[in-house]
Amino acid sequence: MHTFVRIVEAGSLTAAAQQLETTQPTVSRRLKALERSLGVRLLQRSTHRMRLTEDGERCYRNARELLDRWDSFEAELRGAHEAPAGVLRVLAPHAFGQARLVEPLARYLNAYPGMRVEWLLHDDRAIDNFIGAGIDCAIRVGEVSDPELVSIRLAEVPRIVVAAPALLAGRPPLETAHDLRPLPWISLGTYYRTRATLHHAPSGRACTLNFTPRLVTDSLYALRSAALAGLGVCIGSAWVFAEDLAAGRLVRLVPDWRAEPLPVHLVYRYAPHYPARLRCFVDVFREALPAVIDA
Repeated sequence: MHTFVRIVEAGSLTAAAQQLETTQPTVSRRLKALERSLGVRLLQRSTHRMRLTEDGERCYRNARELLDRWDSFEAELRGAHEAPAGVLRVLAPHAFGQARLVEPLARYLNAYPGMRVEWLLHDDRAIDNFIGAGIDCAIRVGEVSDPELVSIRLAEVPRIVVAAPALLAGRPPLETAHDLRPLPWISLGTYYRTRATLHHAPSGRACTLNFTPRLVTDSLYALRSAALAGLGVCIGSAWVFAEDLAAGRLVRLVPDWRAEPLPVHLVYRYAPHYPARLRCFVDVFREALPAVIDA
């Protein structure tokens, strides 16, 4: 039954086999054994497509509920304080997942040596199909609006305006956000493209800038590299520029003005019960992430 649920959620027998760390023929045999036991056909398969039969849809809904209840029952029998074990599949933004999230991830793995983690890095915010991708949870930077997901706000990432010193050579001093308008711009297409709004911290005033960017990228690292090359002004997460600002390779512009900070959420699908491996991961990241971002 567990194999059948994994086939449905992974989208294919091959993907299910990879996630279960077994072979495709083994998964196929388990599926056939379940179908023989129940006396019904659960899946219709062709060369390029797999879909649930009507009996299969009913079986999946009940099997998912039974497995969730079994996980809860097993955890209760073993004791609430038993260390989690197994595999946790986590989706995280590419740059953030490399540069800032490995530290709390290491804290989790060191605290629970029986755990293994698949740390999947991807910047496509549309990839929230946890069931299809076999993901247990995801870390999302920005607002989360999917009502099908539990969303826990962990922290906020400050965003600042920076540029290379060479870009400012020969230009008059920049005093307000309005002074940024004539400068060349680099855009982080995930969050802004041809328009950006900055807020004046002391007064709360807002200034919206319209521009035609010289470069648009979806990568924070590419944004940083383009800024270092002097291609333009950009807005990005403060942590990604910290070392360059300290070394003088980049300069923070109009420091009283900043973009709205980006919330960081940990999200996962609703379920009647959650396994210990996920609950412990949530606890570790909820405690660790604010300090990691502040650093």
